[in-house]
Amino acid sequence: MRFVIVTGMSGAGKTSVLKFLEDINFFCVDNLPPALLPKFAELCYEQEGEIERVAMGIDIRGGKLFNDLFQVLFSLQERGYEYEILFLDASDDVLIKRYKETRRTHPLSKGGSIQEGIQKERAMLKEVKTKATYIIDTSQILTRQLKEQINRIFVENQNFESLVITIRSFGFKYGIPADSDLVFDVRFLPNPFYIQELKEMTGNDEPVSSYVMNFKESRTFLQKMVDMLEFLIPLYIKEGKNSLVISIGCTGGKHRSVTLANALYQTLGRERHALLLEHHDIEKDARHKK
Repeated sequence: MRFVIVTGMSGAGKTSVLKFLEDINFFCVDNLPPALLPKFAELCYEQEGEIERVAMGIDIRGGKLFNDLFQVLFSLQERGYEYEILFLDASDDVLIKRYKETRRTHPLSKGGSIQEGIQKERAMLKEVKTKATYIIDTSQILTRQLKEQINRIFVENQNFESLVITIRSFGFKYGIPADSDLVFDVRFLPNPFYIQELKEMTGNDEPVSSYVMNFKESRTFLQKMVDMLEFLIPLYIKEGKNSLVISIGCTGGKHRSVTLANALYQTLGRERHALLLEHHDIEKDARHKK
């Protein structure tokens, strides 16, 4: 039986994840007091195959009962019950924004600020996070992308890396995305914008991508990016980094950067890394002309 404990920061997406797990035939229970976990696990294992997937949502809403979690996990191990911990995280700024948008109160911020509640929660969850089987940072990912991550782990059974890599194209004339970790400038490549039949197309169109990648400089640059990233990614994972944003820019974010971002996404391979692909400015030229 697969027994998954879903925990993490309040507002990081635990409710959504439990819904996704339910959609793939997990039996889900939310906010069960940790002290009841061993008995619940025992009941599930006694079903003799009737329940094959279980997900438990546990967080600091349990108050003082949450402090029993480590003792409970030790008890599960002693009884031979195998379990996985899925920890959901997000940056403080993102969590604060989510709370303000939903007008909810943080469970630990009664009488204080949301920021104070988040800091208290991080301190409480620090040790749990170190024991997590999977860590997903939801700061920069959409709901559908989070669902893809869950499916990758629990349906496709792919090897999971806590580092989620976002490959993003952008246009320098609109500014470098603020959350970029690595920025590559491909404005040195020939620009399809100046070829009439390619001007209104994008790097998602085959004629544009073929034009850009037909140059030796493009193929060499792509290979050198891949070589560097294959060197850096294991080091980032070892360091405990959860999110890596690779931004590739050209002038307008429509032709060259889109082509190279697509090529990098395909070359790194989703089967080896947890990858997301975004084209940040691909439609902005069209909007600005209106």
